[in-house]
Amino acid sequence: MPKQFVLASGSKRRRELLAMLDVSFEVIKPGVDETLDETMSIEHAVMDLALRKAKAVLRQKPRALVLACDTLVMVGDTLLGKPEDKDHAREMFMTLRGETNRVISGCALIDDTHEEVYYGEAFVTFSQMSDEEIEAYISTEEPYDKSGGYGIQGPAAKHIDTMRGDYYSVMGLPMHKTYVRLKRRGVL
Repeated sequence: MPKQFVLASGSKRRRELLAMLDVSFEVIKPGVDETLDETMSIEHAVMDLALRKAKAVLRQKPRALVLACDTLVMVGDTLLGKPEDKDHAREMFMTLRGETNRVISGCALIDDTHEEVYYGEAFVTFSQMSDEEIEAYISTEEPYDKSGGYGIQGPAAKHIDTMRGDYYSVMGLPMHKTYVRLKRRGVL
């Protein structure tokens, strides 16, 4: 009998993406400290955070197979988290406009005998948004629950000039890499 499969994430987008794989899963929010280890490369830090989330949920469901993810958005060396308020969102979009940001989604797929970490990434370039366009966007609910303040699949899409890399990593779950690993683990 296959193990129970658990998504350790409160992200609606990750639930939607995982559902596209036609797999049944339970959702448990991990509730861990999300401070990044600054001694690690950004790729290792985001995978480490995903692993900490997965381990927290595995302690609750010790016989399960757990998938956890985290997404980071960077412009140059500046890490953009989730906007705290409208002023913070405005500041982020002043930084994003006309620039290319790097989006990295780190993942951990673990059970009681095996840990696997991986990541996907993309580079997203925003157009030169006007101040009015930024104000219109940050006046919606859209920016406030997403790293970098945007979802590539949402209203911000009209301001994205180019995207290079894994589209689904920008949404928070590198689909193909996850599919391959779930298939190898017998979930699919």
